[in-house]
Amino acid sequence: MADPVVIILAAGRGERFLASGAQQHKLDTPLGERTVLEHVIHTVKRAGLNWHLVRPAGGTGGMGDSIALGVNATPNASGWLILPADLPLIAPESLLRVAEGLGEKALVVPWYQQRQGHPVAFSPLYLPALRALTGDSGAKSIVQQARARAEVLDLPLTDAGIVQDIDTLEDLRRAESSYDNLLPVQRA
Repeated sequence: MADPVVIILAAGRGERFLASGAQQHKLDTPLGERTVLEHVIHTVKRAGLNWHLVRPAGGTGGMGDSIALGVNATPNASGWLILPADLPLIAPESLLRVAEGLGEKALVVPWYQQRQGHPVAFSPLYLPALRALTGDSGAKSIVQQARARAEVLDLPLTDAGIVQDIDTLEDLRRAESSYDNLLPVQRA
């Protein structure tokens, strides 16, 4: 089976980030040597997975619209990992584990310390439902319906990066601290 496609959702306006005092969009904000968005793309590339970026000029009507755009652009994929672009600390291994989970269940939801994380993965079984999403509700209702049918694999991971998103300048400062701790120690 071919690898699923990672749909990187980058169409949001980032209003909470700007309201917290930021001067630019959160995805274009530097975190170390890369922007927040560049970290996410780099991580997906390191995982070796195919990906599609959803970032149309002017944004979309919400997360549901963004997911539908990404899925409609990749309808022949073997599945989709829906990844918000504001998770710069996610590990490539987490993406791979979620992708592998599609071999066990039709829908995979990663968890970190009892917190639901991203990416959530969907098999082609969900193509019609994902294509039909609109507005800002995302795929929560699809997950709830799948859970009722026992089609969800709840996947515990040890990667805090699956829940550590950037919504405010304070979130960015926490990410910078975590990022600095991940860097190799420089020898004098």
